[in-house]
Amino acid sequence: MSTVSTNIRIDSSVKKESTALLNGLGLSLSDAVNMFLHQTILHNGLPFEVKYPEEKPSAELDEAIKEVRSMSKHPEKYKVYTDVDEALKDLKA
Repeated sequence: MSTVSTNIRIDSSVKKESTALLNGLGLSLSDAVNMFLHQTILHNGLPFEVKYPEEKPSAELDEAIKEVRSMSKHPEKYKVYTDVDEALKDLKA
C-alpha cells in the first residue's frame, strides 16, 4: 500500500484537543483520518448521521428543567440531605 502526503486545514484548538484524545487511545491524527476515510468508503458516505441537535428538549427533560428551576426559586419547599443514610431512611418511611 502506497501512501501520499495530504495537507488539510484544521482549527488549531480542535487539532490540539483531538490529538490529545487520540493519543490517549493509542492513535495518531493520521491514523484517525485514515480510519475515517476507510469507513467513508465502506459506508459509501459519511459513517455517521449529520444533523442539527433537537431544537426542543424531550418532554421528560423539559419537565426536569422546570422542576430544577422551581427548586432553586423555592428551596424552602424541599428537604436537603447531607447524608445518604438519612435520605434512604426517608425513602423507606
